[in-house]
Amino acid sequence: MNAIIKVEHLSKTFEITQSQKGWSGALRGLIKPLKKKIAAVKEVSFELKPGELVGYLGPNGAGKSTTLKMLTGLLVPTSGVVQVNGLVPWRDRTKYVASIGAVFGQRTTLWWDLPVQESFDLIQYMYRIPDKRYRHNMDLFRDILGLDPFINTPVRSLSLGQRMRADLCAALLHDPKLLFLDEPTIGLDVVAKDKIRQFIKHVNEERKTTIILTTHDLQDVEKLCERVIIIDHGQLLFDGTLEALNNRFGGQRTLQVDFAETYPDVSIEGAGLISHEGLQATYQFDRDILSASDLISRLSNRYKISDLSVREPAIEDTIRRIYVDKLLEN
Repeated sequence: MNAIIKVEHLSKTFEITQSQKGWSGALRGLIKPLKKKIAAVKEVSFELKPGELVGYLGPNGAGKSTTLKMLTGLLVPTSGVVQVNGLVPWRDRTKYVASIGAVFGQRTTLWWDLPVQESFDLIQYMYRIPDKRYRHNMDLFRDILGLDPFINTPVRSLSLGQRMRADLCAALLHDPKLLFLDEPTIGLDVVAKDKIRQFIKHVNEERKTTIILTTHDLQDVEKLCERVIIIDHGQLLFDGTLEALNNRFGGQRTLQVDFAETYPDVSIEGAGLISHEGLQATYQFDRDILSASDLISRLSNRYKISDLSVREPAIEDTIRRIYVDKLLEN
């Protein structure tokens, strides 16, 4: 299957003027400013196939938003190649923006003083969406996103959760093939986050919309993405499945066991006994030293077991270990 997004050696360097101390420094700055180059993105390459939902991750300042701005055509790269369905985002801008949607959590694409519905009507006019398709999408999105309670409310009066739902609807009214989401659940409560995650999943699965998601809420990634791309200091560090990431960096797994009988000592070689109370015990074990099946076999040979469950480490813990311990850096 051909890639919908093809990125090759993408780089973006910003040139900033450095301030100099004192009156003499200020004067020198006027005559001959001191310039400094900062590489926000360095030689990043990846491809996305149609219908993929990919988490694009990294700490603050890693280059995530800069990458998205280049992919949406808002920034022109310093070097490298970006092609989306054969189009170059910043060169074929008019044609390109008609085929994408974007939601940036800190900003809205809606008109601040207009009711939400009137903003949607303007979007229909701007994108020349046929009436039949517009009504179909509006009916569907109003239901899934729960827009009716505030659809006639001015955008400036919406809560953050309501505005994010309205922005998602606005970004998808014209049936884009590609959707960019930059922190779509930032600052939202649990209920609002769940509704937005369900909607993103629905659009990806039912409409086969290709989605790139940047977020610091790693539950978004855990619930939505099978593939993740990790960057830091502008460089691509990892590109693969969540499963591969956990297998490589997940650290210790947890096994919870319910015994059929009471045992005074349930320690087992190769695993740490975290807790033991009554008929239940919890173990931790390193995937690189002992597999879950081997540990279960050892326990079954020694004790009578009524139930057990294996828990993988939370993706948040795995990503934190990668950042803090610099596990992906050469």
